[in-house]
Amino acid sequence: MAKIGSKATYHRCLKQLHHWKYIFYLPSHNPYKGSQIKMLKFSTSTDMTSDPSTGTSDEQLLGQALVPNTNSKKQKENYSKPKLPKNENEVLDFFKNKHWSLLEGSKFFNHYTAIGWKIGGKIKIVDWKASAENWMLKADEIKKEQKVTEVSQNRDNLKTINTKNYGQPL
Repeated sequence: MAKIGSKATYHRCLKQLHHWKYIFYLPSHNPYKGSQIKMLKFSTSTDMTSDPSTGTSDEQLLGQALVPNTNSKKQKENYSKPKLPKNENEVLDFFKNKHWSLLEGSKFFNHYTAIGWKIGGKIKIVDWKASAENWMLKADEIKKEQKVTEVSQNRDNLKTINTKNYGQPL
């Protein structure tokens, strides 16, 4: 059953069915009189019925056309991209082949398993290997930032460990 939300959509669909020769549509422009629709009886037999309760007629619409697939422009799923990892061992093997830390591989797997393999909680991850590479790039950046902050704290003259004699003249 179609979910048609407006009268305009309903009439447009009926006109398309009439154009494709699935039905014979006779619209009534009188609001008190209904429109007429004649259609074939869809069965495996070749007999046509003229039963008034079914609304079919003796006249058969010849040359009934098949409707082309309207969703033919829909993007097809790319099967060449890798699927999500089956288990943690697959992720750890990938990290081992790239010569990355296995601890980072475990962190990566646990993190994305916890959030349902989604980016930002909304978008499903398509290529987990690319996400792992981004993970490692960010991990390297975080390590560099930590090293810079440790070095800068040691060079800070306000946080000296040396005891000074302030009684001595300069």
